[in-house]
Amino acid sequence: MKPINVLYLHSHDTGRYLQPYGHAVSTPNLQRLAEQGILFRQAFCANPTCSPSRACLLTGQSAHSNGMVGLAHRGFRMADMSRHIIHTLASRGYTSVLAGVQHIATGTKEKPAWQVIGYDRFLGETEHTEELAAEYLKSAPDAPFFLSVGFRRTHREFPDEHPEDDARYCLPPAPLPDTPETREDMARFKASVRGLDRQMGAVLEALDASGLADRTLVICTTDHGIAFPRMKCTLTDDGTGIMLIMRGPGGFEGGRVSDALISNIDVFPTLCEVLNIPIPAWVEGTSFLPVVRGEVDHVNDEIFGEVNYHASYEPKRMVRTRRWKYIRRFDGRTRPVLTNCDDGLSKDLWMTHGWGDMPPENEMLYDVIFDPHETRNLSKHPQYEDILGDMRQRLYLWMQRTADPLLKGKVPHPPEAHVNDPDGISPRVPTVPANSFDE
Repeated sequence: MKPINVLYLHSHDTGRYLQPYGHAVSTPNLQRLAEQGILFRQAFCANPTCSPSRACLLTGQSAHSNGMVGLAHRGFRMADMSRHIIHTLASRGYTSVLAGVQHIATGTKEKPAWQVIGYDRFLGETEHTEELAAEYLKSAPDAPFFLSVGFRRTHREFPDEHPEDDARYCLPPAPLPDTPETREDMARFKASVRGLDRQMGAVLEALDASGLADRTLVICTTDHGIAFPRMKCTLTDDGTGIMLIMRGPGGFEGGRVSDALISNIDVFPTLCEVLNIPIPAWVEGTSFLPVVRGEVDHVNDEIFGEVNYHASYEPKRMVRTRRWKYIRRFDGRTRPVLTNCDDGLSKDLWMTHGWGDMPPENEMLYDVIFDPHETRNLSKHPQYEDILGDMRQRLYLWMQRTADPLLKGKVPHPPEAHVNDPDGISPRVPTVPANSFDE
């Protein structure tokens, strides 16, 4: 029996806002993939910021464990690149290939980023990365491969033109009001998603044409929620909720839907189990292959999340069960960190109506069954005191178990890291060394 190949398709800032999750966003190629594989409806990232989320999936560890606590292009880096999944696969003869975005490392002219990570081949990154990946697949490679294909979509800025999506008939994402500005913002996002679907569809079509589809496990996902206020870079479900569609050997077939609670750190150990590779000792995630096989309904009673650095430092932690969500902020700020929200029409609307003067809550407890968009903080209600205590304890034990540096104070950063002033408004203004804000 020939070994299983792995095709890892990943996007920027897409959340679950696409057709297979029931949204009015046309993605026929991803819909087809879902109908052939398994759609995970309760999948979440371990860190709703770009580089950390990817590093969490690719190491099976939380961000503070793998060291990627900020953005790669701002000077942050993983503590041990050998924990990237390609090195575990290399021990079993896998060739690692990168096409397009990776966003977990920076390089130099002498040693580019793909070599820093340790990929065997880099196909390039262009506006049409899908063509590079398709060409590789059609070459019918002999050795088993791990092919990572990363797309910049659906990162802002979105296309200004969207002839297929009339803004007058668009519904903005749930955390936002229905206004002309948010409808236009959503129409532009939908145009970006359409482009992503075409790109991913081209890669999947090439996989089918190569004759390798039957022995290739496809992992299609994104880093975190969409780039709108109270979504990306927040620990709400709208920020941490991600698409996760898998198709191929190991039982990932049949057009099934799973409601098991899953973190993206669980992908690494699941892949190891599918490929019959021992799970490395450092992995914090749990294989969800028993869910896929129908042996159990779930493998996680709880999942965790964190934010450290994005454009600015904003330390916060989260634990979520199937019923409850607990979030704690550790910076004690009295104003929101606006630099950690990408600029756009929806942000402009909130700013016009005083978002910058609204103090954030430092401790939050939500009932995600009756309040799925986390609008009613129950942490100060006496009747929820026992639940609050339980969730606090779950979070503390996880932070202790994973040696979270936040227990000892500020999360450290590399000397070369640079960030925005948390009292600023836009992430686009010039950055400063992160040590400018060290106490």
